[in-house]
Parts: sequence; structure tokens; C-alpha cells
Amino acid sequence: MKNWIQLFFCSVIVSALSGNAIATDMKSYRIGVLFWSSNIPGQVAMRKGLEAEVQNINQRSHTAGEPGIEIFAKVAGDGPLGVENQISQMNALIATKPDAIVVQPTDNAALSGPLRAANQAGIPVIAYDQYISGGKLAAYVTSDNRQAGYLGGEYLAAKFPEKSILNLILIEYPMVSSTVERLNGFLDALRDNDKKFKILKIYQAVEPISGKLAGESIVRDFPEPRSIDAIFTVNDGGGLAVVDALSKAGRNEIAIATVDGDPTSIKNIQERRLTQIDAAQFCGPIGAAAISTAYAILRGRKVPTQILVPVFPVTAETLVRYPGWQGPIPSSFIKPWKAKESIWNKNPMEVNK
Repeated sequence: MKNWIQLFFCSVIVSALSGNAIATDMKSYRIGVLFWSSNIPGQVAMRKGLEAEVQNINQRSHTAGEPGIEIFAKVAGDGPLGVENQISQMNALIATKPDAIVVQPTDNAALSGPLRAANQAGIPVIAYDQYISGGKLAAYVTSDNRQAGYLGGEYLAAKFPEKSILNLILIEYPMVSSTVERLNGFLDALRDNDKKFKILKIYQAVEPISGKLAGESIVRDFPEPRSIDAIFTVNDGGGLAVVDALSKAGRNEIAIATVDGDPTSIKNIQERRLTQIDAAQFCGPIGAAAISTAYAILRGRKVPTQILVPVFPVTAETLVRYPGWQGPIPSSFIKPWKAKESIWNKNPMEVNK
């Protein structure tokens, strides 16, 4: 099965990067697609991967004389209004009776009602990036979010003196599964690598506005240089604004671990600007895998119920290995820092429940 999933991802990554839309002669499957944000760059990259894969599926299906895909897309938007928008969007979509729904949830629990309604209507729902609590998903595609946090925790544990206590700020977002898993993974890594730490304060941020507010609050709350050793941010969407606020305040002594792989964050690592490690997602392949999984389900093929795409630890030591958001996923390698899990493994994980 491992070979199957590796081949699946190879085809997804290749097809997400090429091809043009070609209408098929046969009846197309109607798939509703619900995106979260147009402002969080990683999510925009996932959308691009999904849309590119639609084009390639249609090209391949036209050549094979098989049904293609027609998608109907909506964007929820950020914040509490985005959560409410997506509930309404999904309920309205279900009423049109699409063949399938692919959704990037804005909130773990908010879509449980619409998911149950889709289940009752016999419409398969494929979630990507975030999970939906309640109801039954046909499949779930996401980054290995625990790994994303874990990589940041083990890296900071290796970089600070063994017997020192790490004075730590956390930037969390408890409303979605991915960011919760990242934070849990980060703290697990500190404990697993015997790194003592003290949490000074916890803030919430997941996009630029809340990130800017969190960064400004940190500067006000902890004005003394070296009062903070490190900060973990659950994504670059909010984390980049935190970096900007700290940099403007001259707080360059703080080490930041983050998640996503935003190009601006990668540049910060290159320029040694606060960020020490960014656990980078392969965003394009995630979006492509989500729509490919939906198409496979509609074609009657068996798919894993959950696919965890590895994340890549971008640091000053590994920059040369990192290919960017669109992939391809590079080869496994030995981490050039002390870690209990010494090998970074390129292979996606699959779960069949």
C-alpha cells in the first residue's frame, strides 16, 4: 500500500504543475469546492494546486473518453464572518445536490451540521487542510501537522543549552484541528528532547491582522530585551506579522519557529531575521490530492480515508534541499541537528479507518 500512495502522490505533484482545461464530451461530475481564505498565502497555494489538478483531470479524461470535473467554488473569508459564510455556503451547496463536496474548513466544529446533512443526502465530502468534527468524511487530506510542530520543537531544543529553561511565547489558534495538532507536536518535541520550558504567555493569531495585534502586544507585554527566548507560531499567516512587529522593535534576539513555508518566511531564514525554522507544507500537492481523491471516489475507486503529507524543516542548514510549496517532495535525509527522530522521512502516511 505504501508503494501505491507514493505513486499516487508522484502523479498528483506532476499533474498539479501542468496542463490546460479541456472540456470532456461526456457528462462531467459536479463538485462543489469551498475555500477558506484569499489572504493566507499557503491556502492560496493549495487552491492553485487544486485548480491546476482539475485542468489535468479534464485533459486526461478527455483523452480517455471518460467524465471530467466541473467545479463550483466559493471562498468563505477570514475571521468569525468567514465561519458563518462557510456554513451558509455549504448548506446552499448541498441543496443543489452536487456529486461531491471538497472543503477547506474554517472551523473544526462549525460544519458538523452541514456535514451530517451531506451524509444524509448521500453526497461524499472530502476535507483538506482542516478536519470536521461530527458527521462522516469520505476522505481527509492534510499536512502531517503534528510533525510540523514537532520539527520546530526539536530544533529549538537542539539550539538552546541543554540545562537552560526556554522562556517561551505561544501563538495559537484553537479553532481548527491543524493548528491544535501543530502546537501539541511542538510541546511534545520539547518534552521528548528533555528541554525544560516556561510558557510566559499565549496569544491567538492565524492571519495578518491578528498576527499584527499579537506582535504589538508581545512588544508591550515583554519590553525587556532577552525576556523572551523563543516564540512558536502555528502558521505564517499570522506569524509573519509577529516577526515584522518584533523586528521593528529591534527584538532580533528572539528565535522563532513557525509552520507553512511562506516564501517571505523562507527569506527571513535566509537573512537570519528572527525565524530559525519553518516547517513547510507542500501546499500545491495538498490541494491537488484533495480534488484527485474526490474524483477517484466518484469513479468508484478505493482511497485512504486519511492522507498525511510530510512537511519539510526549512532551516539555514536545509535551505538547499527545499523545493518550495509546489514540490516535488525531496528525498529523505539525516537531520543536521540533534534529534530523537534523526531522519526526515519523505513518505506520506495513510490511515484507513
